[in-house]
Amino acid sequence: MDSAISAAETPVEALHPLLLVDDDAPFRQRLQVMLSRKGFAVTAVGSLAEARVEAARIKPSHAVVDMRLDDGNGLDLVAELRAVSPDVRIVVLTGYGNLATAVAAVKAGAVDYLAKPADPEDIVRALSAEAGAKPEAPPEPMSADRVRWEHIQRVYELCERNVSETARRLKMHRRTLQRILAKRSPR
Repeated sequence: MDSAISAAETPVEALHPLLLVDDDAPFRQRLQVMLSRKGFAVTAVGSLAEARVEAARIKPSHAVVDMRLDDGNGLDLVAELRAVSPDVRIVVLTGYGNLATAVAAVKAGAVDYLAKPADPEDIVRALSAEAGAKPEAPPEPMSADRVRWEHIQRVYELCERNVSETARRLKMHRRTLQRILAKRSPR
């Protein structure tokens, strides 16, 4: 294994405590692995109640918080995290993005607001940006096909991999959904 680390893999802030709050377990696990590889000490939880306990324990320097959680609103947590750790850098994620909630998240103290499925590189970039810096446009944004595929996968997981329920929620024919799920992810 090569001991040299490329510039793209260099940890932004090595071993800074990061609180990851998302009730979507598969997404949370993937993001936890990615953020750990980028040098963050990640504590991942799935609810507001767990987040409050862990925030008091670890006093995070960074946080990634989902907007809608099973037991409440992630925006409520933003202000609480600021009270626990005033310099915390918070990124709010949501699958239901709109301008009003983006403004509310930034006013509450988040440094950025990203729509799911957010690319982990965009999250790291938002967490490590200089205070007051304008966010850069992603060098290679996801294609529309990829965004659609990620959304279908997320709903499929939320429906506990039930094709019929997923098709109903997405308002598509079950067989069409089965064909999409059988294909590889687009680039």
